[in-house]
Amino acid sequence: MVDEANRLARVDVAGVRRNVNVGLLDDDGEGVGPGDWVLIHVGFAISQVDEEEALATRRLLEGMGADYEQELEELKASAIE
Repeated sequence: MVDEANRLARVDVAGVRRNVNVGLLDDDGEGVGPGDWVLIHVGFAISQVDEEEALATRRLLEGMGADYEQELEELKASAIE
């Protein structure tokens, strides 16, 4: 967590580090922590997924080839924090 009060966590998205709001996953009282896998959309962790599902999804995206690589390059070049 980089900002507990605002529920911001530093995450790694395919090697790119970003701050993401994890507050939506606090419903069960436990939230998420280091090592957990989450689905992120526009800066918010919207669901927790298991590692197997996360890796399968990443393999699918990597299979897109150039489109996936371009998306990663754009993510790396962005200055969103």
